[in-house]
Amino acid sequence: MDIYEFFFLLSTFWVGPFWFAMLINPREEKTKKLLKGPWFYLGPIIIWFILIGLNPDGLFELTSSSSSQDSFLTNLANALSTKPGVTATWAHMVAGDFFVTRWIWLKCIEKDINKWITRLSIFFGVMLMPIGLAIYSISSIKSKSKS
Repeated sequence: MDIYEFFFLLSTFWVGPFWFAMLINPREEKTKKLLKGPWFYLGPIIIWFILIGLNPDGLFELTSSSSSQDSFLTNLANALSTKPGVTATWAHMVAGDFFVTRWIWLKCIEKDINKWITRLSIFFGVMLMPIGLAIYSISSIKSKSKS
């Protein structure tokens, strides 16, 4: 296993305990305490910075792509098709998806949305964030219309 595979797995497994806490015990005080601080997304963000530090040329190539004849999209595709690019992108996506999932979780608790809808929103919030956000949004509209 090389360093990029290690960081790929680390960013994935970092959010696991936080995600499972929201998924299994969304309304428990332990879950609320665990997700109160920034630790749930700091891991993947720190990993992203480490990866950029290990391979700053990839970021430099993206920012200087306007002077080359290739399009920005071509340069982006080239950067993302490398192990450092995929791993940094993955850490970025994990942090972003989890940040949104935590927001979904907070809103579900605040609006007292059904626990199974909450769990479904949280599950997909990490797995396929737009679907988790859609499930939460639809359930939020339905719970509002019942009030």
